[in-house]
Amino acid sequence: MAPHRSPVLGRGLAAGAVGTTVLNAVTYADIAWRGRDASSAPEQTVEAALAATGRDVPGSRSERSNRLTALGALSGTAAGLATGVALAAVRAAGLRFSAPVGAAVTGAAAMAATDLPMHALGVSDLRTWTPQDWFSDAVPHLAFGAATHATLRALEPGAAVRRPARPGLVGRSALLGVATGCRSSLGLAAPALTSGAPAAARALAVVPVVGELVADKAPGTPARTSAQGLPARFVAAAAGASALSAREGANAVVPAVAAAAGAAGGSWGGLAWRRWAGQRVPDWQAALVEDGVALALAAVACLSGRTSRRASTVDGPAPAPHHA
Repeated sequence: MAPHRSPVLGRGLAAGAVGTTVLNAVTYADIAWRGRDASSAPEQTVEAALAATGRDVPGSRSERSNRLTALGALSGTAAGLATGVALAAVRAAGLRFSAPVGAAVTGAAAMAATDLPMHALGVSDLRTWTPQDWFSDAVPHLAFGAATHATLRALEPGAAVRRPARPGLVGRSALLGVATGCRSSLGLAAPALTSGAPAAARALAVVPVVGELVADKAPGTPARTSAQGLPARFVAAAAGASALSAREGANAVVPAVAAAAGAAGGSWGGLAWRRWAGQRVPDWQAALVEDGVALALAAVACLSGRTSRRASTVDGPAPAPHHA
């Protein structure tokens, strides 16, 4: 019997639902961690959109407020589902991205679907957002992108069953995690730069790395272990480990955990190094040393895996045994 092939719409809705659930989980975890208020932007956007069409939400003051809250949540869910369907249609048309590039592109699309309407309706002026505002918005959307992209790949017809991760892969994932703890952009950029992605995609992957290398030395940059900095490193490290696992056809659960642990070590270890070295040399010199260590670890983690994969491809699979 031929395997069941779920339609593009079904795969997209499922992937969007998973991504939306992950985005909400990351958002509420941030609220619980920092004790901040939940954002009122979704309901304000709905209210502004209705006002632009000459309509209003009926009801008393409390009823109207409750309806706006519900409509704001529903609009976010609709945006997540629509993004999942759009990505499924793009993949069905033949445009495929690697795991890190796909996570970044999907997350950026989800951000655009929510942020651009806010800006257009005057709810929020994106030109006045601080780096911390962009960072806080990007982290949950990056988690959405990673979850949505991974779900779509798993639901596609003919998706291969992945074998358990080998110790070497787990070790390389941990190294990539340490590098990501030092420079968060390396979690996604390093696997993309060492993949078979088109040259244009690899060139784009360089941009966030260069940006972070510059921003890291600027005053006012949020601390890597802050509520804004640490979650991004965990997410990026896990996404990078998933990309390394996909290269070898391995299950990404254990590598992702190892990468997250490495990201914690790299974050606090890098911070300790900067504090220690900052008492002896200018901070920018200590930062350059950390840059070099992070780039070297990311290169070892990603290039060695690519080399072993090429070797196994050249050697070819073992011959099948003959049966009597």
